[in-house]
Amino acid sequence: MGTVKPYVTKTRGRLYEVWYTKPDGTRGHDRGFKLKKAAEAHLAIVEVSKLRGSYVDPADARATIGELGPAWLERHRAKLTESSFHSVESSWRVNVEPQWGKYAVGRISRRDVQVWLNELAGRLSHTSIARARDLLAGIFDDAIEDNRVTKNPARGLAIKKKPIPDEVFLTHAQVEALALEARYADLVRVLAYTGLRWGEATALRVRNIDLQRRRINIREGVTEVNGQHVLGGVKSHERRSVAFPDFLDDALAAACDGRDHDERLWSSPSGGFLRPGHSQQGWFAQAVKRAMAADPGFRRVTPHDLRHTAASLAISAGANVKVVQRMLGHKSAKVTLDTYAALFPDDLDNVTAALSQQRTQHLSRPPVRSLR
Repeated sequence: MGTVKPYVTKTRGRLYEVWYTKPDGTRGHDRGFKLKKAAEAHLAIVEVSKLRGSYVDPADARATIGELGPAWLERHRAKLTESSFHSVESSWRVNVEPQWGKYAVGRISRRDVQVWLNELAGRLSHTSIARARDLLAGIFDDAIEDNRVTKNPARGLAIKKKPIPDEVFLTHAQVEALALEARYADLVRVLAYTGLRWGEATALRVRNIDLQRRRINIREGVTEVNGQHVLGGVKSHERRSVAFPDFLDDALAAACDGRDHDERLWSSPSGGFLRPGHSQQGWFAQAVKRAMAADPGFRRVTPHDLRHTAASLAISAGANVKVVQRMLGHKSAKVTLDTYAALFPDDLDNVTAALSQQRTQHLSRPPVRSLR
């Protein structure tokens, strides 16, 4: 057990201090208590926390977010793609470190973090807020593991809801119309019928295409970081084989024809990674403008909208949620359902219709009489 001792100061008079043994065997010392009862209560809390294994050394709790953040970023860099790390590091520099850098981890409350998130909601997107919250929560996870704090004030806090995007889904005819207007017609068709991300499609090499089995093997992805293309591996759940329909046989065969095993299917005229071009004057945007001029019902689309189109066309062809998840490389079926729930048929109606049909079939059979 520890002890409570009085001491006298020139300015504050008689105060009390607490002495105790820390779990590591060193002496702990807290002082400045005006009342003996307050000191004894503090000592009791310390002793109980030691028994429960939840004791936090006040010196460890004084470590600041600014001191712990860079180490957390460095440890997690290997787990992230280059573009993902760039986004997280930017969130640290712009949002987290300026707000919390000078705060000790032991002095930040759940209420403090919630107020901060509410303030961010007025100027940042759902994704940016979630990234900043999760970064701070990750630093606190490490602080808990290092026994600097006992609770994570950033975990489980609500942020503003992500707005439902106005996704554009092209029809088969509209996909073909866009392809015919585009400089890279076959790439447009591949995007619209396989659901590949732009960075996945433009990173494809000849060796990633299996024409016999009609499979595209996704192993790499290219992202743009600060205006520069960065090639890297894809996340584990994005590493997949995507089936393509037979009407893309000629397009992919032509893209592979005459190229070495490691050459890319589509490249820029200068030999670099292909870009969709300027959002208004690039080759893709110009193709969209021409398609819109020819068809008043054709809506403006981006290359990423072709991914949504692929999901829509697959679902309308009868693909279930697990197939669409694997095709798109989503982490879970929940992500797929959250994004495309409205496109799936109403299963309740399907079930009741099937039950009704099954009952009719069974009751229409003559009853089997038992022999006595």
